[in-house]
Formats: sequence, structure tokens, C-alpha cells
Amino acid sequence: MSAAERRLKRRLAVVTGANRGIGFEIARALALAGCDLVLTARDANTLTKAARKIEKPGVRVLAQSCDVRSPESVDHLFQLVRSLRRPLDFLINNAGIAHAKRNVAELPYPTWMDVIDTNLTGTFLVTQAALAVMRKGSAIVNNLSIAAERDFPGSAAYNASKHGALGFTGTLREELRPKGIRVIALLPGPTDTDIWNTLWPQAPRRKMMSAQTVAQAVVNALLLPDNSLVEKLVIAPAVGAL
Repeated sequence: MSAAERRLKRRLAVVTGANRGIGFEIARALALAGCDLVLTARDANTLTKAARKIEKPGVRVLAQSCDVRSPESVDHLFQLVRSLRRPLDFLINNAGIAHAKRNVAELPYPTWMDVIDTNLTGTFLVTQAALAVMRKGSAIVNNLSIAAERDFPGSAAYNASKHGALGFTGTLREELRPKGIRVIALLPGPTDTDIWNTLWPQAPRRKMMSAQTVAQAVVNALLLPDNSLVEKLVIAPAVGAL
């Protein structure tokens, strides 16, 4: 076993939105590297199935459904984490949703709030709960998408949530830097996941990256020494997909 591989073995990670897409692949890649996992998502059934696919000898995988929009639900999740009586090494804030293309004038308020509450407020709530069980040498990865720095017509709520989450991530990084906790903004380009069924059903999936590619980039970043200055992880397809 290499020194890099030993860095992840038996470390504890929480992954939100772990039942599918990028979250599932990050969780699977971490398990393959030897991490113990607490997986969460809203849908308990698909989460349980995902956990079974990820389980492997020598790795502990726990599944706990959670609605990241709800402080009570997040607190319930971290009751489980605290019961493990060990520090949380990695938090992967991946839970997120999109909305169908709608101009601002036509965007329903409930849709706006659902996206903001999930993508932005959910990241805040989970992070705030996680900080109580994190220590020097831990890392937080917030999956933001390139929409955190670009503007796409018809995606006002999604863009706003990701721009806001990028600002939150930057602030968090500066607050946690003296404590030795790394904070990484993950900005993947177009990735072949189910979110395109909502964002753009006709999107050219063949030109997109795989979720496995994004997951491996995250694992590679976590393998770097604790003092590495990786603040933003931008991953783009070899050929422009949009």
C-alpha cells in the first residue's frame, strides 16, 4: 500500500446526495480507497441500494436519509455521525437539484425556494453541523458546478444557488484556514448525470464527462498533503459539451 493510499484508509467521510450521479461515484471512489462512509440523500430506498453497491470488506458504509433543507433532519444525521465517536475527516457537500428552463419572469417562487434551500441553505446547514466533529487535517469539498462562475439563461435559481455557494465556500475557506481544515470548491463542467433530465433533456450526453472522472479528481485532491493549496478544482470535458 502506497503512502498516498494510507492517507485515506479508515478515514471517515460524509457524502450528501450519495444515491446517484457524482455523489454516488465520489462515495464509491472513497470506499475503494479505504474510507469509511456515512451516505445520505432524501430518498431512503435509492440510498439503501447505493450503499449496498458501495459496500466492500474492511469498509464501513452507513446510510441515513436526510433532507438537507431541514435543520432537524440534518441534526438527526449528525447524531449518527457523533455516535461513531470519531472525528469526521471529509465532508462532501454534493446534494443539489436543478429546475427546468424558465425565464425569471416565469419562474415560480416555490421552485426558486426549493433550489436555493437545497443547493445553498443545505450546504450551510450540513457544513455547520459537520464543523463540530471536524479537526485539523480534515477537508470539505463543495460540489458547485461551473454554474458557480457562469450564467445560463433560464437557470436563475440554479445559477444563484451556485454563485451563492461559491461565495459561502470562499468565506468558509478563510475562516477554517487557521484551523488547518481545507475547503475545496469543486466546479465540474458538463457531466453525464440525471440532472440533465431537468436542466436540458436534449443535452449532448456523448460529449460530457463521466461522473467517475469527477470522482477520481476529488479523491486525487484529498490525497494531497494537508498543507496543499487546492482551493478550486475545475474539471472540464476534453471537448466542449454545451
